[in-house]
Amino acid sequence: MAQAPSRDDEAARLKELDELGALQVITEPIFQSIAELASDICRTPIALVNLIGRDREYFKGHAGIGVESMERRALFCPWTVGARTLVGVPDALADPRFRDDPLVTGEPYVRYYAGMPMISSRGHALGVVCVFDHRPRRLAPEQHRGLETLAACAVGMLELQHHARQAEEVIARLRRLEELKHQFLRTVNHELRTPLTSIRSYLQLIQEGDLDPATEQSFLRVIERNSDRILRLIDDLLLMASLNAQTAIFQPVRADLAELVRQAVGEAAGRARSSDHALDLEAPQPVPVMVDAERMRHVLAQLLDNAIKFTPPGGRITVTVTGAPVPAVEVRDTGIGIEAEELGQVFDDFYRAPQVEDQAIGGTGLGLPIVRKVMLMHGGNVRIESRPGEGTRVLLTLPAAPEPEA
Repeated sequence: MAQAPSRDDEAARLKELDELGALQVITEPIFQSIAELASDICRTPIALVNLIGRDREYFKGHAGIGVESMERRALFCPWTVGARTLVGVPDALADPRFRDDPLVTGEPYVRYYAGMPMISSRGHALGVVCVFDHRPRRLAPEQHRGLETLAACAVGMLELQHHARQAEEVIARLRRLEELKHQFLRTVNHELRTPLTSIRSYLQLIQEGDLDPATEQSFLRVIERNSDRILRLIDDLLLMASLNAQTAIFQPVRADLAELVRQAVGEAAGRARSSDHALDLEAPQPVPVMVDAERMRHVLAQLLDNAIKFTPPGGRITVTVTGAPVPAVEVRDTGIGIEAEELGQVFDDFYRAPQVEDQAIGGTGLGLPIVRKVMLMHGGNVRIESRPGEGTRVLLTLPAAPEPEA
């Protein structure tokens, strides 16, 4: 049996089929109608809208047969894709290219074939609109033109469907961004208004006087804590803006990752104790890395703050530092966990899960996006695994530090 003509754009052709998502759904009503119309125009018992994949042929529309795909073993349609022009076979048994084809020697015992390639706007032949008959014959010129028109309609519909899906995705993203914007404004309003209201109230009490020195000092400490809370929010907003604009200062130096983690755990220990959490550190040996130490401290503080905040009293937080196969920090907690459908969004700017909103747990949705952007800045990565009610595991990985110069 002869071989179908090959072209040097095969890889690009297959890539376009994949990008169009054309092989994800096989039979579709619009392509079914095109196949039935081809059968009617050409007066043949079988017609296909056939996309030619790497190893299979996919029937987006079919008339006269009941299958939706088959292995790429028959030559008729691949030959048409390679030829990139109308291919007509008046009598397959008399044509040395096709007389041994499995569609000729077996079911459906094809004797006649005509196919028009579906040429995309990028110039690739993605498939074929074709007709088959059980007897030798020829088509009239107007039937050839009908196949040509139907092939153009079929490939145009493939591209229109792809563009429609893209438009729907863009609209969905825009709606999501609008929702996040409103959520962020509500969150920032709360995160700013609450400490400011507290500061104003305590200042008013201090101004009114009649407070003993101990009470006044206590009020001043509350004012200081709330002022720090506002400053942290402003710092996070500025850092997020600079990371998004790629203008954030980045000054990597050789450092010991284990020591950076020890310092972060030490700073978080008091908050963990006050929340009745066990906070364990496993960092048995130095792990050299090239990092911006200040940025990494911010990342570690954020992850520990999340673990403490989202773990109910009596929980456990375990931090592990390893150096092989790559430098890594794991923060594992026994907290409330994250729903599977939310995991893909936790790194989106300003995103806060519905359960966090419902439980009125403080935060701005800036923490994890900043963590991810800082890790990518370092050439590293962050991965999260979580189950609701079972806790969360966050894994930071960094490139190994180059050996110091002698």
